[in-house]
Amino acid sequence: MSEIPEEQQAAALKAVVAAASARDAAQAVLDERVTDLSRAAVAAARTGAPRTRIRQLAGVSSKTLYAWLTAAGLDVRGKNTDGKE
Repeated sequence: MSEIPEEQQAAALKAVVAAASARDAAQAVLDERVTDLSRAAVAAARTGAPRTRIRQLAGVSSKTLYAWLTAAGLDVRGKNTDGKE
């Protein structure tokens, strides 16, 4: 016996709900890991570790690292916008 369209739709929508739920669970774990990473990066910066090395090891952009450091109350130099080193 074949399914009627409504049953097929219901099954497909259940699959969407299951996939969304799995995605939400994975995102929650990822958010926790990013929090752990940002805390570790800030702790490393507080020890005086080179920020370039922290950024490389963390695999994040300068913008992301400096946002974490700023949020933690650490000094971050402004971007050089006059074209001079």
